[in-house]
Order: sequence, then structure tokens, then C-alpha cells
Amino acid sequence: MQRIPQTPRRNWPRELEKVGFHFHSLDEFNVPREVDDHTFFYWREDAAYAFSKQEVETLYAAAYDLNQRCLEAVQHVIDHDLFARLAIDADFAQLIRTSWDRDEPTLFGRFDMTLDPHGVPKLYEFNADTPTSLIESAVAQWYWKDAVQPQADQFNSLHDALVARWQWLRNHYRNASLLHLACMFDSQEDVCNTEYLMDTALQAGWSVKLIDLQDIGTDGRGNFYDADNVPMEVVFKLYPWEWMATSDYRDQLAHSPVRWVEPPWKAVLSNKAILPILWDLFPGHPNLIEASFDPGHFAGKPHAKKPFLSREGESVTLLTPEGDRVHNPGEYGEEGFIYQAYEPARRFDGRYTTLGVWIVDDVPSGLCVREESGPIAKNTSFFVPHYFTHA
Repeated sequence: MQRIPQTPRRNWPRELEKVGFHFHSLDEFNVPREVDDHTFFYWREDAAYAFSKQEVETLYAAAYDLNQRCLEAVQHVIDHDLFARLAIDADFAQLIRTSWDRDEPTLFGRFDMTLDPHGVPKLYEFNADTPTSLIESAVAQWYWKDAVQPQADQFNSLHDALVARWQWLRNHYRNASLLHLACMFDSQEDVCNTEYLMDTALQAGWSVKLIDLQDIGTDGRGNFYDADNVPMEVVFKLYPWEWMATSDYRDQLAHSPVRWVEPPWKAVLSNKAILPILWDLFPGHPNLIEASFDPGHFAGKPHAKKPFLSREGESVTLLTPEGDRVHNPGEYGEEGFIYQAYEPARRFDGRYTTLGVWIVDDVPSGLCVREESGPIAKNTSFFVPHYFTHA
């Protein structure tokens, strides 16, 4: 794995916008900024990460195995009624059980990982419910590779995998006449990611409708409707389950005929409390990082403190080997914290890198690389394209 300087494409912002990637230069305040060949705010292409074929195969194998271990962990949580350990209340737990027993299908997820000094992938966490960085992972970096590194390959079958999975879901929900895709319209990033998924669903044969989450209504009996009073049957929602489970309509979810993508059982895996459960189930697993619920477990040792439910690295604290305390502020942590052994991200040119391996239909289907000046990845961390060689 290397970080290699690249020459940005002429008019690269326009090239990105041509493929539907419009939020390439938002700053930390979600404001679009002026950019050039030397100035980047989110997407950058003055550099790229180059991998060997062996590294890609290692990441693939690790993600494939971790996905299987995660499914076993969901079954373990259900069998041993560990929902309280994840701060999941009884009503939501029953919704999760029902969803799991129905074998409600998943669309996708993303493992956030690093490579340790020996090249072994290590799992930071699983973005199992509402992962983003989709259009930049599936489309933008692929077109970049074709233009800049045409002789190389890329760990990226994400687009084709999503279309194929939507085709499977179309057959599974064959009686549904319409797929709704819902997100918050006040977020350009969410809209672009959801529009991209809508396009993959269209290619798979679905009739689709994009809606603002704020326009969803209910009849009080579990039936949900869009702003045109069209009943909702199958819904992709870019909105986390823990928020749905505490919403005003939470009592209706158990009686609703709507089938959700992602399904409720994915809330077990998007909760960081699954990390110590995974470690207890598979102690010493080469791709897991030791984790615990006990705040004293790593006393005096470098470690990370993570909220059960947080996003974009908020409310995460690191205690480094040098004794420094690195904290990313946020409002998360009410449900509790887990503690994870210190496993620093690899650094290149002073930048910390996080690797996101995409899972579609239980198969690793792509890679994205994010880099940050500090050791905690954030929403504003740069997205940097990648490629690999077969040599």
C-alpha cells in the first residue's frame, strides 16, 4: 500500500459532476468551496493509493470472513437476549427478532478497517445500516481510474453488485409495485447517494420514487404513505434504525406491512456494542481488535473509547501510547461506550488512512480510502481514489 502523487484531471470537478457526484468540494460546514488542481475539500485526486494484488485479496478474504462472523453474532444476541447490552429496548428487540426470523434481506454495508504493520486487516467498526460514500466509491473513482490509471485495476465491482442485488430484491418482493427511496433532502450528500441507489434500482427493473423523509405520513395503524398518499410497500431509507426506534411512529413499526432496506436486524451490527460481543465470541480472531464493555479493561494501556451509537467519529476518544488524549467532540454516548485496543491507522505523508470494504449480498464488492490529518476519521476526511496492479 502506497500513497502516490497524481496529476489531477483537467476540469476534474466537471468530470465528477457529469457522473452525478456533486458534493465533491463541501467543507466542514457543508458549504461548497472553490477548488483547483491544488485545493481539495473532500474528493482529492492529487494523490492515489496503490495496492498490490495480494493486499486486495487479503482485504477481500478478511471482509468475507468478518461478514460471516457478524451474522453469527446477530444470532448469538438473539439467542441469548443480549439486547439490553446494546441499549436496545424490548419493543425494538422484538422488531429485530421478527425481522431476523423472516430472513429479511439486506442490501449492503461497509467494514471500516486498517492494515496493521504486518499487513493484516483489522476491523474498526461495521457501517451496517446507513453507509454513505457510495457514488464516489462505485462510480467516481472508477472513471478516475479509467482516465488516469487505465492500465491498472481497482477493487470495485460495487455498481454491478448493487444492480444484481436489487434484481434479487425485485424478485423477492415481487408483489410490490413501487420502491420508495427516502432521505433528508436538506443534505446534498444524502440526496446524491440516494439518487445513485435509485439509479441502480432502476437498472434492476424497479419502479422507483425518491421522497423526503419529512414527507412520510402514517394512518396511525402502521401504514405509511408518501406526500401523494401513495402507500409505501418497500422502502430504502438513509436514516438510522436507532432514530426510527425513538421516533413518534415507533409504536407503529411492529404492525407495519412496510419492508425496510436495511431491515431492522441490521441495527444490531451498526451498534458498536457488537464489537466486544464479537471479541468474546471469537477471541484472538486475526481481523478483530480486542474490545470490552469494561472501562477498566485497558487501564493504563492505549485504547479507543467509542459510543455505542455515533457517526462520523463523533464523541470518540483515543489514549495514545505516548499518553496523549485525542478527543473528537460530539453529542453521542448516552447509551454507553465500548473500549477497543489501540490500533492506529496507517500513516502516509502524515495522513491517517481508513479502508472501507463494501459488502453486497454477503460478498466484498469494493474498496474506498479515506484520509485524515488526525487519528480519528470524520465526515470531512478526504476521499482518495485507489488502484492495484496484478504484478
